[in-house]
Amino acid sequence: MRPQLAPPPALQAALREALDPSRVRLRYLDRIAYASDASVYRQVPLAVAQPATLAEVRHLFRLARQWRLPLVFRAAGTSLSGQAVTDGILVDVSRYWRRVEVLEGGARVRVEPGVRGGYVNRLLAPYHRKIGPDPASIDACMMGGILANNSSGMCCGVAHNAYHTLESMKCLLPQGTLVDGAAPDAEERLATEAPEIAQGLRELKRRIEADRDLTRRIRHKYRMKNTVGYSLNAFLDFETPVQILQHLMIGSEGTLGFIAEAVLRTVPDPPLKTTGLLFFRDLSEACSAIEPLQQSGAVALELMDRASLASVEDAPGVPAGIRELPAGAAALLVEYAEEDTGALASRAAAFAAAAQRLRALGVHGPTCEADARAALWRVRQGLIASVGARRPRGTSMIIEDVVFPVARLARAVVELQALLREHGYDAAIIFGHAKDGNLHFVLTQAFDTESEIERYDRFMRALAELVVHRHAGALKAEHGTGRNMAPFVETEWGPAATAVMRALKQVVDPEGILNPGVVVSDDPRAHLRHLKTLPEIAPEVDACIECGFCERVCPSRDLTLTPRQRIAVRRELARLAGAGAGREAARELEADFAYDGLETCAADGLCALACPVGIDTGRLVKRLRGEAHGVVAREWARMAAERIRRLGGVARALVALARCIPAPLRGYLPPYDPQLPPPAPPLPHLAAADEARAVYVPCCPVRVFGPDGGMPPLPEVVGATASRAGWPLWIPEGCEDVCCGLPFASRGYAEAAREALGRFVRALWRWSERGRRPLVLDTTPCTYTLRAAELDGELGELRRQMEILDGLEFAERCLVPSLRLRAVASAVVLHPVCSATKLGLASTMERLAARCAQRVVIPLGAGCCGFAGDRGWRVPELTAAAAREEAQAVLAGAYDGYYSSSRTCEHAMRRATGRPYRSLWYLLEEASRA
Repeated sequence: MRPQLAPPPALQAALREALDPSRVRLRYLDRIAYASDASVYRQVPLAVAQPATLAEVRHLFRLARQWRLPLVFRAAGTSLSGQAVTDGILVDVSRYWRRVEVLEGGARVRVEPGVRGGYVNRLLAPYHRKIGPDPASIDACMMGGILANNSSGMCCGVAHNAYHTLESMKCLLPQGTLVDGAAPDAEERLATEAPEIAQGLRELKRRIEADRDLTRRIRHKYRMKNTVGYSLNAFLDFETPVQILQHLMIGSEGTLGFIAEAVLRTVPDPPLKTTGLLFFRDLSEACSAIEPLQQSGAVALELMDRASLASVEDAPGVPAGIRELPAGAAALLVEYAEEDTGALASRAAAFAAAAQRLRALGVHGPTCEADARAALWRVRQGLIASVGARRPRGTSMIIEDVVFPVARLARAVVELQALLREHGYDAAIIFGHAKDGNLHFVLTQAFDTESEIERYDRFMRALAELVVHRHAGALKAEHGTGRNMAPFVETEWGPAATAVMRALKQVVDPEGILNPGVVVSDDPRAHLRHLKTLPEIAPEVDACIECGFCERVCPSRDLTLTPRQRIAVRRELARLAGAGAGREAARELEADFAYDGLETCAADGLCALACPVGIDTGRLVKRLRGEAHGVVAREWARMAAERIRRLGGVARALVALARCIPAPLRGYLPPYDPQLPPPAPPLPHLAAADEARAVYVPCCPVRVFGPDGGMPPLPEVVGATASRAGWPLWIPEGCEDVCCGLPFASRGYAEAAREALGRFVRALWRWSERGRRPLVLDTTPCTYTLRAAELDGELGELRRQMEILDGLEFAERCLVPSLRLRAVASAVVLHPVCSATKLGLASTMERLAARCAQRVVIPLGAGCCGFAGDRGWRVPELTAAAAREEAQAVLAGAYDGYYSSSRTCEHAMRRATGRPYRSLWYLLEEASRA
């Protein structure tokens, strides 16, 4: 079928009238980018709208009713059950709904739907508080999804989920009524402005209370985790229509209205934690340990079957002994949290005693040490990644979420294992939040044939029978009903409760415009519609499961595309090629992708750190950039890589020339940077080769761009500081002839990058006297390039034998022990560059600064500045978008200094903030003066 490249002109006009046209996305590329969430479902929206105000959301409601179109709200799009896709109007609230306000010393917090849960917790951390819901995706998902799906997590249980910690909510109903639960006249306003809704809710409450069997069923179902259907407990827990309505919104998955704001009561977040891992002979023994460990005060109990453990047993950092476990073994990850060391020691003793009584097969911990705790959690957190990375290409990864009464858990999990094997899911793994009886299982499934789809259907129906009828559990504990469980709501709840849910939808959204087919559905095969295929496109990204975890760190997320969206567009191109009827659509996608997908990608690799399966989408982007280069361009790049000194001289000359251009002429030039740094002066002579203890190699950015504001050149500052510590440095004569190759690699000139890097490694080998002296680099991205580049054979062996130190490492390891540092600033702010984050040097940078200043701040919004070598000059809007959030945080405070560890990134942050960012070496040098 030929793709619909654009919605009808009349609809386009109506949308642009309802919203600022810049916030209406109608291109085929934009619609494809938002066609997928983290689930196995996919629908291409007619349009993507990004409202900024409640008035604009009202306009969208009216437009959806007028055109009889589905309207679906989407925050982070990390939904696992298909709640955030539509073929109607997709309303993206991730961009303009990010306000968060800490209230009453952290006791409460006000949030909008577009702020990420992890960000809220970081704001609450100084108060030792956090929000109650603690989903594993908390750093990726947003509050809109946490509220609309009634998320919980590993420690949350039932008591601290979004439903039970909600204090008040501001929501907009589909007919346009705004309900503000905190307003003193909220009940009167609802009764006046929407009397049919107020009355309808009262009637449904009376109907439920009159049905004693239904009342008992509701009470029973919500003693355990349950997100199937609407939150019917609201009719029993609350008396007034507004109270009932705002709690019905929790878990409604955008089918009843728009959650514009919520105030949540927070929960304590004890600062001290200890973690242990127990192995058992089988699942029955592990499940029998749940109750005594829970009674010992454990806040987290994570169950893992043998298949789960096998999937991570070879992963780096995983505790020893897992591989030797017998078939059928299981594990429990146990964590305690307390306010003081005495109480925590008591918990650790209780854990040890319980482990001995329970005859555990093996014990790791308990430990309070951060790295050791992280290693234990790595076992649990690596499960999804391991399955995702190993799944057959072209298949989808399905993460399901059921709950059993804890007393039945041992028997139920064994039967679940058997059910998975019976339906051919032999590679599936089972794990979960044991103290709540909440199990997740991960399986891989292809949807490319009718037989595969029918296999999935048979399994889902058998699963419903196992969970609901055999063990009185719930089909969804925390992932929401979505499309995949909507056909089974009546199986879960029975006809009486389901009839109430249908009546509720009719009362609040009588025209059925909001997320139709989600939560309640008339289609018994809804879970088999709109299934997503994942065609192979490139080895760099084929493992992508489209979860969206990468998006929070992407510099272009507020400008063009994210890594997930770049992959989604490439997959659509593969679908169009396979269909053979989408040449026009493919041409349009390719044309738009040149800017949105390639030009505006920083290719910084941070997405690989956030990705559960370690995908670096930047590698694909760099390869595609390279394929776009012609033979002549590649040859010019290769020649340039052989002439680095000459290239540097040309660059300095161009910088000097650009600074001399009269202001009236600058508007006629390509993007001109009025804050362009001056050209760098010649490199200084520091120490003779035979006197030096280390080799110092000033990197290209430092050799091209000089310091701002009349400061001394960075090489002089580094040399002076090192000399005070008794570490004289030698700058080799030929260092201006070499480059790590990063500028070539980022633009897709792979051959030139390899040429430059090879020459650099050989030069470093000579200067280090065959690895006998350490090498120091002053630009962290260059350090990372040298360490992370894939080098084989001779070059790889040479690199292995050399000690290549980033300036931050060198300063802390070699200089600080001999320097008398003093606090020369009251407060400084740091910008850890991407490569420092990837090298684990952000904490090193913070420790160094803490020796020189009374207070050190890394802004909560700190991330990639988007400068990406020269991209900040070529595509300045990328840096403006990438650094905006961090810049706002910086400008909200008062600081004596602004520091980083890359000359171009320092310039990017200076441009974003107007503040004089410079290398951290300047602070160290000042603090080390006698």
